Amino acid sequence: MEALAMTAFTIHDLAARVKERAAASPDVSYTRKLLDKGVAHCAKKLGEEAVETALAAVTEDRERLVAETADLLYHLMVVLEARGVAFAEVEAALEKRTAKSGLEEKASRPRD
Repeated sequence: MEALAMTAFTIHDLAARVKERAAASPDVSYTRKLLDKGVAHCAKKLGEEAVETALAAVTEDRERLVAETADLLYHLMVVLEARGVAFAEVEAALEKRTAKSGLEEKASRPRD
């Protein structure tokens, strides 16, 4: 396994960047352009990136998987911004889940 290059950039930095770019003009901000098209468009882009990430995972192409994962996380942050959900809320939900095993937590969810 190759050594990972350490970076100071975090998911929190990404969330802050998306929030910052959401306030910019659509003339200079892809994020603003996405948001102006509405949450359904943002969600569609997120879905496309999820599929591309899954496909990259099964091709075993590491570089492609890393790139697609970066796209996926970006588009996830855009959807959260579109819905007014702070990443801290997602972290809180994840933290609650650590009180149980993954199998217990999944079994406790309401069924459709």
